[in-house]
Order: sequence, then C-alpha cells, then structure tokens
Amino acid sequence: MLKIHIEGPFIKLGQAIKAAHLVSNGAEAKEVIQNGEVMVNGETEVRRGRKLVPGDVVLYQGKTVEME
Repeated sequence: MLKIHIEGPFIKLGQAIKAAHLVSNGAEAKEVIQNGEVMVNGETEVRRGRKLVPGDVVLYQGKTVEME
C-alpha cells in the first residue's frame, strides 16, 4: 500500500491519484474518475474534487493508496 502525506487539511482526489503516479496527467485523472473506475473508502467516487483527509483510502486498478 502506497501512502501519501497530505500537506494541509486535505488533498483533492484528482491530485492524489496523480501524486501516487496512478495516472499520468489531470485529463487522465478526470476521465478515470468520471468513468467510475476509482473507489474511495470502498465506494465508487465520480467527483474529481472530492476532498481526501488522512485515513482515506483510494483504490484504482488494484492499487491502494492511503492518505496520511
């Protein structure tokens, strides 16, 4: 499981999957999120701007990323 340290109170979902190198750019992040391919805390998330806080877990293509 990859961990991402959040600078500040939150990070947006699109930024988080880019920071974890799960996608190569913002356009790809937008596409995979809107297509329902990303899960946050076990539920499908389609909002690219979803605010993630420490403890949130993102799953995409079998890869897990935890916010800390």
